[in-house]
Amino acid sequence: MTHRILIVEDQPDICKLIRMTLEFGDFEIHEAHDGESGLNKARATLPTVMLLDVMMPGLLDGYQVCSRIKQDPSLRGIQVVMLTARGQATDLAAGEAAGADAYLVKPFSPLELIERVEAMVAAAT
Repeated sequence: MTHRILIVEDQPDICKLIRMTLEFGDFEIHEAHDGESGLNKARATLPTVMLLDVMMPGLLDGYQVCSRIKQDPSLRGIQVVMLTARGQATDLAAGEAAGADAYLVKPFSPLELIERVEAMVAAAT
């Protein structure tokens, strides 16, 4: 079974790095570049794992997108990994309050990313 991964990241270079890292796995990869399109893409594709940047342009930041996903019964099962350059305790608490399943602080290693995603996919099957 191929698992869908949704990358919601506004910086093209980081998005490309994540995509290249995950292309070695058996994943169907989707991308969105702001919170609103990320939420819409999540509804359309129902990914197993969503890699969600915290700070993005537009009406919704990553915390708001995560919160909406976790409050929607049809999306609640999506594993959400928050991606952020801010790793302060208050940032982690905000991610936890929004319902995030995991947190990766930029710059993260590609190995750490793939291990986290594979563990979440394995837990979801």
